[in-house]
Amino acid sequence: MAHVVIIMGSQSDEPVVAPCADVLSELGVPFVLTVSSAHRTPGRTEALVAEEEAAGAVVFICAAGMAAHLAGAVAARTVKPVIGIPVSGSSLGGMDALLSTVQMPPGFPVATVALDKAGARNAAWLAAQILALTDAALAARIAQAREKMREAVAKAGDELRQKYAGS
Repeated sequence: MAHVVIIMGSQSDEPVVAPCADVLSELGVPFVLTVSSAHRTPGRTEALVAEEEAAGAVVFICAAGMAAHLAGAVAARTVKPVIGIPVSGSSLGGMDALLSTVQMPPGFPVATVALDKAGARNAAWLAAQILALTDAALAARIAQAREKMREAVAKAGDELRQKYAGS
């Protein structure tokens, strides 16, 4: 079954990555969420990629901080799209993770999103959009969710306009 695989470099990344799982759930996108480390468990990472590809994984999302090599390690083991979520967690404020995730050698791209929870949300949206290329029902759910966002912004704008009318 087509699905997304979310791999965190550490269990401590779960609060940062949870919004990714929330968005995928809201859109009805099947996913697997697990922990593996590019450095501490490279064999596990390699085996996870192979197992999940065999089970129908279409997109991999990887969240890691500091050296943040997880997304690159996964990209080296698959031709499926890999999305990297840089996690801030060092004295460098996430800049180390951002640069490590975004700077990949030619032929091994990692789509890199923003740091932390904002990036986690966008990683889910991007993964869903990739799956929606071949899933019209998912594309419709994404369009519907975006329309709800537009309506919420318009409503907030109208409420503020009314609140401050005549000021």
